[in-house]
Amino acid sequence: MPDPFLSVVIPVGPEESEITRGLIDDLHLLPQHSEIIFVGCDEKSQAGLKRSTTDRIKAYSVQWAYAEPGRAKQMNAGAKQAAGQYIWFLHIDSRFSPKLIDTLVGNLRCYPERLHYCLLAFMDDGPSSMEMNSLGANLRSLCLGVPFGDQGLLISKQLFAEVGGYPETAPYGEDHLFVWYARQHGIRLKCCRSRLLTSARKYKRKGWLPLTLLYQKLWIKQAWPEFIRLLKKRYF
Repeated sequence: MPDPFLSVVIPVGPEESEITRGLIDDLHLLPQHSEIIFVGCDEKSQAGLKRSTTDRIKAYSVQWAYAEPGRAKQMNAGAKQAAGQYIWFLHIDSRFSPKLIDTLVGNLRCYPERLHYCLLAFMDDGPSSMEMNSLGANLRSLCLGVPFGDQGLLISKQLFAEVGGYPETAPYGEDHLFVWYARQHGIRLKCCRSRLLTSARKYKRKGWLPLTLLYQKLWIKQAWPEFIRLLKKRYF
């Protein structure tokens, strides 16, 4: 059989006890020649999840990989196992539409050498103020070129290796840093003008304003030195 066109890598954290029916249904919208790689962090405790995903997804190759807990380590492990020409990194609480898949695949055909991402929208499982967060995230990515991991980063396997993968020692923001590393390697961004849904439950649990302010503080603090490095690479 030929290698798959697309490998979808989904890290499964230690606190994840199920993979929602919504995500399972959406995964059946993937292009025909795709593979799905869930990356767990405890093979024994997540054995039930492995069985259920294999049983519920029949149309694609479903694999499980394992790594130490930590999204960067898990995504790198999934990328290492991926056989596809392109790798799409998805969060386990993501949801997407057929239109998004069509747009994303079309963008890949036209711009194979770019780092792709989607517009962001939040599900209605959090505070009513989340529309402001999605607007801010989309303006940040479109105007400043800084998408985050919940926007579904997608890149060719070759370019992912050239960038060096996700930084496993970063205390936070491994996806944010990966975008900066890609840009510092001269890789341009391409936005899929369809919305990828993600859960807003943590904002409801931790409080909308405190969590929003914390995230703004952290990404700006992390972005500044990477922005300086980008300028030096381009102009000096």
